[in-house]
Amino acid sequence: MTALPPLVEPGPPLTRSQVERYSRHLLLDGMGDLGQRRLAAARVAVLGAGGLGSPVLTYLAAAGVGTLGVVDDDTVEVSNLQRQTLYSPADVGRRKVDVAAEVLRRQNPEIVVVEHPVRLSPGTVTTVLAGYDLVIDGTDNFDTRFLISDACTLLGLPCVWGSVLEFAGQVSVFWTGRGPVYRDLYPAPPPGGSVLSCAEAGVVGAVCAVVGSTMATEAVKVICGVGEPLVGRLFVYDALAASVRTIHLRPDPTRPVVRSLPASPRSTPARRTPARIGDEISAMELRALLTGDRPPVVVDIREPAELSFGVLPGAGYVPLADIVSGRAVEQLRAAAGRTGVVLYCKTGARSRLALDALRAAGVDEVRHLAGGIVGWRADVDPGLPGY
Repeated sequence: MTALPPLVEPGPPLTRSQVERYSRHLLLDGMGDLGQRRLAAARVAVLGAGGLGSPVLTYLAAAGVGTLGVVDDDTVEVSNLQRQTLYSPADVGRRKVDVAAEVLRRQNPEIVVVEHPVRLSPGTVTTVLAGYDLVIDGTDNFDTRFLISDACTLLGLPCVWGSVLEFAGQVSVFWTGRGPVYRDLYPAPPPGGSVLSCAEAGVVGAVCAVVGSTMATEAVKVICGVGEPLVGRLFVYDALAASVRTIHLRPDPTRPVVRSLPASPRSTPARRTPARIGDEISAMELRALLTGDRPPVVVDIREPAELSFGVLPGAGYVPLADIVSGRAVEQLRAAAGRTGVVLYCKTGARSRLALDALRAAGVDEVRHLAGGIVGWRADVDPGLPGY
């Protein structure tokens, strides 16, 4: 892959103060005065103001990107502070876009920060992205990533994408007409709950910084037309091995052409059985059963590390993998035959997968806890720690 033409035309001549502020950019071969003026004229939408969005926004604001759109509908939580460096304990409970905009405007008063406190959906995504030159996808779930990819395809926008999990991260630049798009790397979303999120598996905060700063660098390269952007390549970072490798990607000629956005973010049906009456039990219903004469067998199916955040009263432990693989089916069949089984995870997605696996194996007296331990914490035991 060779260097691409600059994404945007240069803005007005730099002022004396801008020359001083951005002097380290002006010294770089291939960037110089024109490159800095292109950055000043660029409009970049950053989707997600979290672990990846924090370093991306910080470095692009410092670099002098003229307009930064901050897209996030979430509020700051205590668990964010381990990696989302835009925020402090005093910001807990506030909207992320509000805090991010304040921080970025203090950091560089010359740039424009546009706040988009919205949840991206088929009805909002093209409206939010319209008018931007470049999209940076730092979101944390598959459905939204596919929606963003399809929207960028329809709008013809380049998309710098990144993801992190545990000790690893990935970065690429997806651009219809120039190279592969997200669907060439991942053709369809996995079934809900089948892939752990950072909230379930964890992530090293500094890994977010490495991946986020790489994403910001790719944005600068695309805007200024310098170097070889990661178009058609996947950058893979492994912090445990202290290694980096690059995998070449090609467009899939059999991939369906994106002509419109789906009615909902999930572009392929979830591969699981439809919900039925009796599949779910609420936290309040389970609490009542646990105080009765024949309480059900409660089974925690989360990852071992998640157990340190608390378990439900009297719960046993069976890993999700043992249920899906069939290794624990007979064990749970016996328990279900006595008093019934209630499965739970963090939010209910993984326990639904386990429920489907048991039902497919003929185990009928089993339900799962709607909302998982998060719902239990909200409705029954607020003393449990959140994560």
